Amino acid sequence: MKVGDILRKKSGRVATVRMNETVAIAAQLMRAGNISALVVKDVVRTEGNTAAGMFTERDVVRAIAEHGAAGANLKVSQLISVQQLVSCTSNDTLEHARHLMNEKHIRHLPVIDDYSLIGVISIRDISAAFDEEVSARAVHA
Repeated sequence: MKVGDILRKKSGRVATVRMNETVAIAAQLMRAGNISALVVKDVVRTEGNTAAGMFTERDVVRAIAEHGAAGANLKVSQLISVQQLVSCTSNDTLEHARHLMNEKHIRHLPVIDDYSLIGVISIRDISAAFDEEVSARAVHA
C-alpha cells in the first residue's frame, strides 16, 4: 500500500500555520481542528504550497515548559528546525513512511510531490491502514 492510498481517503484540506504566527495561535488552530500537528508554511515563499516544517503538540509543551506563559507568545519559527523537515511522497510505501517516523521519532509526515505539499499522514493513519489490511485478509481467508 502507498502513502497516496491513505491520502485519497482523507479530507483534502491540510492544516497549516504561518511561521510568523504565535504558539498560542497554532495551539488554537490545533484545538479547533481537533488535530495534533500543523504544517508550517514559509511566508517568504508565498507562491505554491511550500512546507517549512511541522509544528506539533510537543512544540507547544516545549514552549511552555521552557518559557512559562511567555512561551505562548513565541513565534512558530522560533521552535521549528527548518533544516530538519522530514517528508515522503505519495508513491512511497507505508512501510517506508513508518520506518521514517520510527527512525526520526516523529508521528506526522508531510507528503510532498513535485515540491508541492499535498497532504499529511500520521502514524495513526498508517496503523489504521495496516489494521484494515489484516481485517481484509482475515475475511478472505
